[in-house]
Amino acid sequence: MNPIYSFSAETLGGETVSMENYQGKVLLIVNTASLCGNTPQYASLEALYEKYKGKGLRILGFPEDDFANQEPGNNAQIKQFCTAKYNVQFDMFSKIDVKGDTQAPLYKYLTDPSTDPKFAGPIEWNFAKFLVSRDGQIVGRFQAGHDPKNADVVAAIEQQLAAKG
Repeated sequence: MNPIYSFSAETLGGETVSMENYQGKVLLIVNTASLCGNTPQYASLEALYEKYKGKGLRILGFPEDDFANQEPGNNAQIKQFCTAKYNVQFDMFSKIDVKGDTQAPLYKYLTDPSTDPKFAGPIEWNFAKFLVSRDGQIVGRFQAGHDPKNADVVAAIEQQLAAKG
């Protein structure tokens, strides 16, 4: 089993979910914030999810407040914001840290050079995106300001969806 599937995370509703539940799916893992200039990417992420969920895409949103206090809300407030403003249907998890001494284990794995030097390195801002193949390999990383509906992101997702893993 790929190490990425050994992690678990708590949803905004408080349910613990094993990443093992996502085996065989293409994942786009995104650190999010409600008060950021990149926050409109929620709409792009939701559009991608609606278009490709039937083909196996899952988007995993991880709210965090590591950059300029742009996610001050608690889990209930974040859920309400995402639902009311962007009608988010993809999986959203409890607020975590994506950098520093309290960095969530999943993000430590995603950013650690020993995991995959090609896509490693610290999270630079809200809405950094990791693309994970059906077999749990990190196959892409897109910078925070890079809209998920850009052609290169869509092409990378489509390529992974076409691979049967």
